[in-house]
Amino acid sequence: MDTDTIRKQLRLVLEKTDFALDDCEVYRGKVRDNYIVGDKRIIVTTDRLSAFDVVLCTLPFKGQVLNQMSEFWFSKTKSIAPNHVIEIPDPNVTVARNCTPIPVEFVVRGYLTGVTTTSIWYSYSRGAREFCGHRLPDGLKKDQKLEMPIVTPSTKAEKGGHDESVSGNEVIKRGLMDRDEFDAVSETSLKLFELGTRIAAQNNIILVDTKYEFGRDEGGEIMLIDEMHTPDSSRFWYKDSYHGLFEKGLEQRRIDKEYVRKWLADQGYLGQGTMPEIPDEVRIEAANRYITAYEQVTGSKLNAVPGDATERIRKNLARRGYI
Repeated sequence: MDTDTIRKQLRLVLEKTDFALDDCEVYRGKVRDNYIVGDKRIIVTTDRLSAFDVVLCTLPFKGQVLNQMSEFWFSKTKSIAPNHVIEIPDPNVTVARNCTPIPVEFVVRGYLTGVTTTSIWYSYSRGAREFCGHRLPDGLKKDQKLEMPIVTPSTKAEKGGHDESVSGNEVIKRGLMDRDEFDAVSETSLKLFELGTRIAAQNNIILVDTKYEFGRDEGGEIMLIDEMHTPDSSRFWYKDSYHGLFEKGLEQRRIDKEYVRKWLADQGYLGQGTMPEIPDEVRIEAANRYITAYEQVTGSKLNAVPGDATERIRKNLARRGYI
């Protein structure tokens, strides 16, 4: 997508929605506005960008990228795990089964990397050799591929709190899941990661790490919810340049929100204190990377819809009888 189109959309980003639905419970997460009506959840993916457990800014077309990229992956992985999707009535909207979220994120990591204080590399570089119950050998380098992908759970903090990386034993000890459920969902997460890795590799992309979220529907069935293999939930690198950059100790070419996190980290911001203002040029580049991620990973062009998304979403929801 050309830079001018992205720049013009800076004034028209979808920052927040406020739809009036009958008998509706509204919940706004860091990125998604949720409208819960009976056994359905209408999820509007906005253009808000979240990192360090706070909302940083907005990025043009980001919500559309996330929603449609998740649609791509949910469709590809139905044979591995049931998911909550009912239909996609708008580029920014998913209508889903209303599930009760399991308060644990299943983070799967294939490489030793990251810049945040919760990352595996942050811990390892400061001398820790155990991470979320996994023993790590000495002598590993930043961005090195792990011997095999590992599941590193994270607790889901209440709004305004911070997620916490923990071991599987700690998840069970806290009563967040029982052992059988945890083991089953961990196995499913590794299968999802393996499939995602294979599909991404076909398009010259490395799926470095990601998170999966699960919930229980009204019948108690555990299913995949939220989003999947998006630039928000995942880290992507280019496959063809990985080894050369790794051997030289250089930063990998990335196409995910790590770009903004890295920019903030370079300004000395790691989630505490006053956040520096993010310039438009950084937002434009980040938006371009989101769009590139969609197109590289899915192998399809993003049919971006410029303009004010609010009325378009309202009309599409009304057409389906949700408003």
